[in-house]
Amino acid sequence: MRRILPYAALALVAVVATPIVLAQGGSAPGAPDKSRVTAGTYAADAGHTMVVWEVDHLGFSKYTGIFGDVTGTLVIDPANLAAAKVDVTIPVSKVTTASAGLTDHLLRAGKDGGKPDFFGAAPADAKFVSTSVVLDDDGDEAKVTGNLTLNGVTKPVTLDVDFHGAGMGMTKKETIGFQAETTIKRSDFGISMGIPYVSDAVELEIHAAFEKQ
Repeated sequence: MRRILPYAALALVAVVATPIVLAQGGSAPGAPDKSRVTAGTYAADAGHTMVVWEVDHLGFSKYTGIFGDVTGTLVIDPANLAAAKVDVTIPVSKVTTASAGLTDHLLRAGKDGGKPDFFGAAPADAKFVSTSVVLDDDGDEAKVTGNLTLNGVTKPVTLDVDFHGAGMGMTKKETIGFQAETTIKRSDFGISMGIPYVSDAVELEIHAAFEKQ
């Protein structure tokens, strides 16, 4: 799956994580081994779950931002993966970009009480609730369809989901990780400012970790 996180963020992760890994030795606690997944209810690890979004800017470059602090639950049973359920909440008000000016604009109230250009000053949280899970033959990829509520509008969205790994996390809780991607049209959710100079299509890449409760 294509990575779209900014190179600077990846470099920071490498700088922070490398000394820890070297000090501990051994291998990472998570591995792409489906046999490590056990049935139960898992909660999103808000500190390690993010929704990365990308738009085309003027036809010259891609621009990326992040929604973090994602919360919610995953209910899963390895014996019946098609019955898995996910319900997550994304705090739009905590959107992060590389530009303070853009972040301010995304969260700016509408002029003279009018409609904001993007999310507005006190945006409601976004929410995704799954409605179906269709697995591939190997059981490590799935199409997860659900209802995405964003900016007060609810639309069906299908995520292409890959199993990333499972194991005992640093908090001594069983942890499962996934990555997923999809593309939505922001105009479908009432956000049309700047189209077509800034693309209507928004690519989403989700990196999610869930801890067993």
